[in-house]
Amino acid sequence: MGSSHSIEDEKRLIPSETWGLEGGFWNVRASFKVKSILEIGTHMSIIRLQNGKFLVIDTVPLDPRLKEEFDQLTNNGKDIEAVIATHPFHTLAFPAFREAYPDAPFYGCPRHLRTQPELKWEGEISQHLCRWKEDVEMRIPAGCEYVAPVPEASNHFVSVWVLAKKQKCVHVDDTLNYFADPNLLMKVAGVHKEELMFHPSMKGPGLYPTPEAPEQFKQWVLKVIQEWEFEAVCTAHRDILPRGGRQKLAKALNAAEPLFADLKKRNEKGGVAQKEDGGSAQYNVEGCECG
Repeated sequence: MGSSHSIEDEKRLIPSETWGLEGGFWNVRASFKVKSILEIGTHMSIIRLQNGKFLVIDTVPLDPRLKEEFDQLTNNGKDIEAVIATHPFHTLAFPAFREAYPDAPFYGCPRHLRTQPELKWEGEISQHLCRWKEDVEMRIPAGCEYVAPVPEASNHFVSVWVLAKKQKCVHVDDTLNYFADPNLLMKVAGVHKEELMFHPSMKGPGLYPTPEAPEQFKQWVLKVIQEWEFEAVCTAHRDILPRGGRQKLAKALNAAEPLFADLKKRNEKGGVAQKEDGGSAQYNVEGCECG
């Protein structure tokens, strides 16, 4: 049986840490600190399906207030359709979430199934990308490693992209970053205000070291821009882009053209991936995990 909550009830239930859209989409922003100092943030999205149940995309630590709100929304978890892990290295909040909701079906990336078998995964998400196609589209980027990204400390580029079709919102983890108001250090590093950009590991190990990989990824993103209708983009670390997502993604793709050309030339010469990754490894919170 699906949830009986009205949209007005759901508006009342969402916590202050949550950003929402009409029609049943919520993105929960949670604190996540590197070395207990540097706040990088993390996120979880909740999508209300046509059957009244909810898809949970990624997980965050559940403080008492958030859990209470979530339980009210999902009928104490009974209305969870599935919990989906979209990023190989976003793992840390899933054990507690499994303990809180032992009956919810969990779907993960291959690395989740390898490293956290005790969570009793229902399956690997790439085998279920079309399962909720009436409400949600999911795609995995081309030109990069999804099954076993290496080096694990820094190759955090790939993640499953999720489109909430009715709400016109994309949930994506590390492949994209968005900075609404970067601090001085970020500005010195070349980050611009309200700029959507690709994860810095694209310069290094993010894409396959083949001449074809940059073009494969570029064409994949171009197809997303052409085929997906969306305005908002929710990125894991940093901020939410509330509108103009397709246009800003197209701008980011255009800005990356020189890098794609350089990567192709490097790979044609048989070059290995640069060690440069934008310092992404230093943002890991525990071991190789960044969320």
